[in-house]
Amino acid sequence: MKKILVSLAFAAVLPLSAQQKPVYLDESKPIEERVEDALPRLTLKEKIALVHAQSKFSSAGVPRLGIPEFWMTDGPHGVRPEVLWDEWDQAGWTNDSCVAFPALTCLAATWNPEMSLLYGQSIGEEARYRNKTVLLGPGVNIYRTPLNGRNFEYMGEDPYLSAHMVVPYIQGVQQNGVAACVKHFALNNHEVNRHTTNVIVDDRALYEIYLPAFKAAVQEGKAWAIMGSYNLYKGQHCCHNQYLLNDILKGEWGFDGVVISDWGGAHDTDQAITNGLDMEFGSWTNGLSNGASNAYDNYYLAMPYLQRIQEGKVGTKELDDKVRRILRLAFRTTMNTSRPWGAILSPEHYEAARRIGEEGIVLLQNEGGLLPINLDKAKKIAVIGENAIKMMTVGGGSSSLKVQREISPLDGIRQRVGNQVEVVYARGYVGDASGEYNGVVTGQNLKDDRTPDELIAEAVKVATDADYVIFIGGLNKSANQDCEDTDRAGLGLPYGQDDVIQALAKVNRNLIVVNISGNAVAMPWVKEVPAIVQDWYLGSEAGSALAAVLVGDVNPSGKLPFTFPVKLEDNAAYALGEYTGVRSDTVINIKYNESIFVGYRWADKQKKSKPLFAFGHGLSYTTFEYGKPVADAKTMSPDGKLTVKVTVKNTGSREGQEVVQLYIADKKSSLPRPLKELKGFKKIKLTPGESKEVSFVIDKEALSFFDDTKHAWIAEPGKFEAIIAASAADVKGVVPFELK
Repeated sequence: MKKILVSLAFAAVLPLSAQQKPVYLDESKPIEERVEDALPRLTLKEKIALVHAQSKFSSAGVPRLGIPEFWMTDGPHGVRPEVLWDEWDQAGWTNDSCVAFPALTCLAATWNPEMSLLYGQSIGEEARYRNKTVLLGPGVNIYRTPLNGRNFEYMGEDPYLSAHMVVPYIQGVQQNGVAACVKHFALNNHEVNRHTTNVIVDDRALYEIYLPAFKAAVQEGKAWAIMGSYNLYKGQHCCHNQYLLNDILKGEWGFDGVVISDWGGAHDTDQAITNGLDMEFGSWTNGLSNGASNAYDNYYLAMPYLQRIQEGKVGTKELDDKVRRILRLAFRTTMNTSRPWGAILSPEHYEAARRIGEEGIVLLQNEGGLLPINLDKAKKIAVIGENAIKMMTVGGGSSSLKVQREISPLDGIRQRVGNQVEVVYARGYVGDASGEYNGVVTGQNLKDDRTPDELIAEAVKVATDADYVIFIGGLNKSANQDCEDTDRAGLGLPYGQDDVIQALAKVNRNLIVVNISGNAVAMPWVKEVPAIVQDWYLGSEAGSALAAVLVGDVNPSGKLPFTFPVKLEDNAAYALGEYTGVRSDTVINIKYNESIFVGYRWADKQKKSKPLFAFGHGLSYTTFEYGKPVADAKTMSPDGKLTVKVTVKNTGSREGQEVVQLYIADKKSSLPRPLKELKGFKKIKLTPGESKEVSFVIDKEALSFFDDTKHAWIAEPGKFEAIIAASAADVKGVVPFELK
């Protein structure tokens, strides 16, 4: 008896690891084994609770089995501040500030996957520290129109660039045990009527332009979550769309993660059951439709789903698939005991934000080498424009943030210059003086009742005798600018900024225009202004990054991720239709008549007008010389590869980085193809006088197009060209070859 009691006592003090542990809790077991062990342990009601929200940003776990709740947070540029359980109002926390990283347009403009990995790792650490399960980002919707209010959250117009920049971001986030939720799947290419637009697009454009970044996110990035979009495709809302979610995402691509609805993106219980939605969020509690006292029980995938099962109208096959995916999410995130703890507001994160910003800034124009600013010869710098002082981290929609700090462009310039040069400021124009979004207040008082003429007169006065004039304007995060749920009214700069710029150009030839935006803008004064900088929304370190580039501490190396047209009609969505900025409460069809000819593909095809600034364009404070590109063979077999090499030399006087771009041209095709398509890029750093050989390996995939009649990727035998370029409009060399 004594031996038995001793044995029982010994067992009681054994660590959990030494006792018999359920398979689903055993992290040494494969995830699929754990999923299959956990699934039958759940009751029907517990399964139903998993597939819909329980609050604004959370869904239930299974406490009985030790499965934690799931907590989502908006990204993709920083971790959103906490809101109340069932309201958009701020929760009033004092420890939910974040580092704001540059907008994803800036990240794409770095053309540097290493920066993307750093971005993902840094924002993933902040999300992990805040104990988030899913970061709702990044976004990879294609830049179809420069009026889209949400373009600043995305990665530009080219599917190859977007695909290769999104993968490291996902990997960096998920290294922290936080799921990246890639959005918005799919065809969410404008904001007006985003809930009521039924997109009509051919399969070639779908597969060649709008899906590749999502496919790379799934198959290469191994994303654990995908967010459905608000719009419709083939008459079904994309959050429960048979063709996009079941046939393509989960079928063709083998996605094993969760599909999460955009907030309020679910509309039908039966479609939500069968058409691929796994986790429903935001329905009836998003301010877009009527609320209910028991709103979460009334979600499409809540009581209505449970009742259908209990009444025998539907089975549990689809439910079990949804729950399997949610269990995988749990095992990859909240139930991974070895995931790191994360960090927030660290010096390393601010440094990452600054480095990404510096590398994404694009020098568009620099006549006469006006930039960088020579501080040894300057006595007075005049800074003009509201965007020099306006906080840009507050506003814009769901990406709005509560930052610990945000260095404005004016403060960044003043901090860098110090007492070496006098820096004077004039407002120049008044845009949106407000400074509040969703309860987060900037604390800035930007109210100014002076007339436009008075503001311009003041700006001209301070600029007349300055050694350099820096106009800092562009767009902002207000409605009808760069802002969710609204689109821009036109391509031009708002608030009369063109008048200010033209007035400044008349009184000072050393004028630098800094455009802060996530979109292309018209520049009717382009020939009057020697230096133009595309600055983006750079987040917490905005002023530091801009100042470093302006004074030459950093040599700019950013390249445009989308085309700047001269006028709106040069954009394919307007030249061929269709797009409308008129709001509609009923479903409307928008046909993508331009098909695959988006961005530079259209600019190359139409030939009537040249872009203001081409896709891939970006200058440096040094110069680069390209040698003649060569290939290792003149022919290529269908299963073979061909290597193209080119030598690039820094012929200037300072270190710099260049993005060498590879485009492929199919000289004769059975179906219409673009004149050229981006199929490779490499960013290299060169010291003065240094040369490097850059090589690209071309395979069958780089030569293929999507044949919608065969529903297959086809590489047709024939003649091709490998085009080495510094931008879509700056070809450096061409190598012909033939596919046998």
